[in-house]
Amino acid sequence: MRYDLNLLPIFVALMEERSVTRAAERVGMTQPALSNALSRLRLMLQDQLFIRERYGIQPTAVALELAPAIADALAKLDDTVLGQQGFNPAKAERTFTIAPNGYVEFVLVPAIVARLQQVAPGIKLRLTPYGNDLVETGVVSGTTALVLGRIVDPPDNLVVQHLMDESLACAVRADHPSIDDTMTREQFETLKHVNILPPGRMRAGLFQALAQQELKREVAISVTNFFAVAEMVAVTDYCATLPSLICKRLQQDHRLKILPAPVDLGTFPVEMAWHVRYRQDAAHRWLRGLVADIVREMSA
Repeated sequence: MRYDLNLLPIFVALMEERSVTRAAERVGMTQPALSNALSRLRLMLQDQLFIRERYGIQPTAVALELAPAIADALAKLDDTVLGQQGFNPAKAERTFTIAPNGYVEFVLVPAIVARLQQVAPGIKLRLTPYGNDLVETGVVSGTTALVLGRIVDPPDNLVVQHLMDESLACAVRADHPSIDDTMTREQFETLKHVNILPPGRMRAGLFQALAQQELKREVAISVTNFFAVAEMVAVTDYCATLPSLICKRLQQDHRLKILPAPVDLGTFPVEMAWHVRYRQDAAHRWLRGLVADIVREMSA
């Protein structure tokens, strides 16, 4: 029997998006064209494959059984074909979608953009948010090239690379009335603190570290991103406990001073993950190498 291999990426898109509309957008087809392709898929595979429900489509038992084998076959085909293709970053013109968490967006993304401007001016980045759900970033389906942050419980179709371990430090205003060049445990517990929302893995890790050290922290206000922390600390007597590389950036602000944490709060990992289908893609490998090089330089 002859198979139309062009239909298989459509099957994967439907499987991962669970929506005809979103799958059509992902593969660059109109919705009627994708519906027509789905009809041909059903004929080819001799099954209904997807059942319409109120909030999208749900795969049949046959579709669930076929999905891993089809995704794996496409990933291997990508590895073989894309691995033979060359890539010249200086002449390339394309856009990569990446999903950095708040920490990476503040610390690493500006350095990545600056490096791209130097060595690959035709390459652009599109950022999409990364909270706690890897699926929503698009990396699980392959529409997003990279997710950067702390990767917890990744699915089997993601490759994860450890980039570095980051420590924590404290920031207060430069003319703080009760804090000099060091901070004691008692002072830390007496101060009011600025917290970062949304929760995310970094915040969970900080809460765990504080609990392990039995260190109390009274949160006075929660802000939604690292950009707001400097302004909040600069005009109050509050303290913020932040990743060390963020504190290194904030040292340039004369209104602030950076102090070691009063106890060892440990470290948290910074990682990079991508879909297995991009394992041998020359352009993706180059981008991952550029990110890893920048991290090594910044953490040296």
